[in-house]
Amino acid sequence: MGGRPMFILGEDTQRTQGEDAQASNISAGKAVSESVRTTLGPRGMDKMLVTDSGDVTITNDGATILETMDIEHPAAQMIVEVAETQEEEIGDGTTTAAVLAGELLAKAEDLLEQDVHPTTIVEGYAQARDIAIDGIDDLTLEADVDDDVLRQVAESSMTGKGTGDVTTERLAEVVVDAIRHAEREDDVARGDVRVHTQVGSSSSATELVEGIVEDAEPAHKNMPTTVEDATVLATDGSFGVRETEVDAEYTVDDVEQLTAAMDAEDRQLRELADAIADAGVDVVFSHSSIDDRTAAYLADRDVLAFEDVDDDMTSAIARATGGKRTSKPDDVEDDELGHADSVSVEKYGDDTFAFVEGGAAAEAVTVFVRGGTDHVVDELERALEDALDVVTAAVDTGSVVPGAGATEINVAALVRDEAAGIEGRKQLAVEAFADAVETLPRTLAENTGMDPIDALVDLRAANDDEQGRAGIISSGETGEIADPVEAGVIDPAAVKREAVESATESATMIVRIDDVIAAE
Repeated sequence: MGGRPMFILGEDTQRTQGEDAQASNISAGKAVSESVRTTLGPRGMDKMLVTDSGDVTITNDGATILETMDIEHPAAQMIVEVAETQEEEIGDGTTTAAVLAGELLAKAEDLLEQDVHPTTIVEGYAQARDIAIDGIDDLTLEADVDDDVLRQVAESSMTGKGTGDVTTERLAEVVVDAIRHAEREDDVARGDVRVHTQVGSSSSATELVEGIVEDAEPAHKNMPTTVEDATVLATDGSFGVRETEVDAEYTVDDVEQLTAAMDAEDRQLRELADAIADAGVDVVFSHSSIDDRTAAYLADRDVLAFEDVDDDMTSAIARATGGKRTSKPDDVEDDELGHADSVSVEKYGDDTFAFVEGGAAAEAVTVFVRGGTDHVVDELERALEDALDVVTAAVDTGSVVPGAGATEINVAALVRDEAAGIEGRKQLAVEAFADAVETLPRTLAENTGMDPIDALVDLRAANDDEQGRAGIISSGETGEIADPVEAGVIDPAAVKREAVESATESATMIVRIDDVIAAE
């Protein structure tokens, strides 16, 4: 081109290349990781997140924090995706995954400054990841994953999430009971376990309902509030006057004609109520609204009806009670009707709930969460959802590992030992991976109030002993080095595997980027 530069990008395009691009991406990833580091562990701190509209969220759940934060940098978004992946796949360990990803980036930054090529770092991290996964498998406890172990898994997941020590034990029992109810021959029907929150009372009042709880109130004040041995109809059909498919106008010349028209409508609605009652229906859950006159006629026939029920919940009630959702409430087949031992209406403050319990509905269970404020019940809901997910993972895989940083410190030692046999600069990347993993127990110690360096040294020594197994156990105002299994701190192996895999994948993807092109 005659020595003249050729421009192929728009004037508003911004481009960052080489070391500047790598430094920018790594710094963004580290910043996101640091934002959740202090929430790790049983004595982790909470974050208060305030939106532009003034909505306040108080939590130490990593996924919730990162999801709520307004993060724009694309590399930082990758760390958010790590937490989201961990949440979707396992349900817990989001903070662990985010912190590990950030630390892997920090170690990679040091290696880049030593002129280690990004590809070498990526290959070393991949090899170290495989060693770490094998190490996690080797650390799997041989004990049967029974109810006691599952309660410990649930408690370990919820500890430090605003549940309180006494409440945590109670909630762990509720979680295990819920998952056992949803356990099938081949797996756990996690979708059959729901969490429903209600402000009022204390968190210790949280209970397991063997059935479904839904925000709903009777369509008429004269309807019964409790129905035993209930036949249930779930429908999205119409409970009003049938409408013609064509637009038509009618001319009324006198009162008698108007009265006849109104009587015809009234007769139609009575016939609908009669058809439902004659079919043996005791309770109706309707996705559509119920005409006031129809509701009154149903009440006269002692039929309990709920209107404007959520679309998904209408289908869920049909499945849970063993029936089928129908669009023709006036022409119901026997196989479309469900059954429940009882359907009752309960009032909590200004809110009214329908409790569908027992019978076929018992296959679906609801954890009915109580708490003193909206912030408390929201955090309890997040904690319980995580606990339900990790207990499900433990039941599905049947493998658990020591918690409290014991698994991480042993995996780091294993990776460091294997690094000695790796040739070339890739060895540096493998050793850096071990150092990054070791940051997790170090952070646990720091958040617990221990001196992180002394704790890490003591932790290494305790795990180097023959048959040694030690972690950071919260004790009183600080922590101590102890056996996590004896202390009941146990995690599903799947949580550790997913955290290592997703964090490594995200960090290596960021390290490989050397050119950032931002266009308007």
